[in-house]
Amino acid sequence: MRNYKTIIVNKKGEDRLKNNHPWVFEGNIESSEIIEDGSLVDVLNEKKKYLGTGFYNSKSKIKVRIISRNTNDKFDYEFFKRRVGYALNYRLEVINKDNLNSFRVIYGEADEFPGLTVDKFDDVLVTEVLSLGIDLRKDIIYRALIESFKEKNILITGIYERNDNPIRLKEGLEEYKGWYLKSNNFSTTRIIVENDIKYLVDFESGQKTGFFLDQKYNRQLIKKLAKGKNVLDVCTHTGSFAMNAYFGGAKSVTAIDISEKALSDACKNFELNEMNINTICGDAFEVLEKLPKKKYDFIILDPPAFTKSKSTINNALKGYERLNYLGMKLLPRGGFLATASCSHFASEEDFREAIRKASVLADVKLKLVSATGPSPDHPELIGVPETKYLKFFIFQVF
Repeated sequence: MRNYKTIIVNKKGEDRLKNNHPWVFEGNIESSEIIEDGSLVDVLNEKKKYLGTGFYNSKSKIKVRIISRNTNDKFDYEFFKRRVGYALNYRLEVINKDNLNSFRVIYGEADEFPGLTVDKFDDVLVTEVLSLGIDLRKDIIYRALIESFKEKNILITGIYERNDNPIRLKEGLEEYKGWYLKSNNFSTTRIIVENDIKYLVDFESGQKTGFFLDQKYNRQLIKKLAKGKNVLDVCTHTGSFAMNAYFGGAKSVTAIDISEKALSDACKNFELNEMNINTICGDAFEVLEKLPKKKYDFIILDPPAFTKSKSTINNALKGYERLNYLGMKLLPRGGFLATASCSHFASEEDFREAIRKASVLADVKLKLVSATGPSPDHPELIGVPETKYLKFFIFQVF
């Protein structure tokens, strides 16, 4: 017998859930009982038919985050252990064994852990919790994580929480960061190896959980194309694309970033791998406008998200158009342009159109070499557009 409080959703909310989207918004709710924030609730349609069970939070714009559509599920340790097992087994199947030193273990809604991110950096798991329901149950989830890795004979010595994201405030949660389970090695940096290249990851102070793991296979594409070319890596951040180009046999590599700290961190990685890579500190738009034409024959554009809301999407698309135009104008005929967008608000169609407009302004044509997204440890959940965010194209310019 089920003893959860219930919420009744309208037709719009029912349709969203039936199409496999896991969120219920305030405007979807017809009626509800008095419910404690963070507790589990059953979601029903207007005919009282069961649609799913999820975490409730009155403070959030997302009132319910569905975690199960099975009335037989019991939300105990075994349930979460089973879910962790599904996520870990998936990664071990789809990620090349040479890249298992670091990967995304849990990717929120795509792994049916709404609001939870878990990344593995060597022997440490770095977590980010952005939903109250998960936060209240993190103890058993973390225990399930440690046990699941142990069963696979993969050593995990610590868990570090990066819960310093202001989104937590919208869930009624405080911001903080620190060790949950302290490793024997108290340092908050680790050296990871990806595609045979070493990176120093600072999971205490780096962006997000410390390192962007989603581009690992796109970086391999850069390595394959870079041989003998003069490469310019724009918005280099930790220097990952630049180093893959160098490792692939580039004639020369230059890395640009507006952040002095980012370039300093990138230079540490260059030294770690004994790579001679030039750097330029400055605004990408301003630097590209001043560089001489045809100096580089392979340009990589990987800017941060230009928009984090629907309200600024038009300005973001103009930014993508301008940045790609500047890159195309510098390239000679036959040169290559790699370009990315990491905002899910900018759809693939919108991003392609911005690139097309840029090519018209630059008076060039583009041959599509490849069109990819994130590595498979960041899977898109079909029906949930929020899990689709990264677009990565490589073109030849002529």
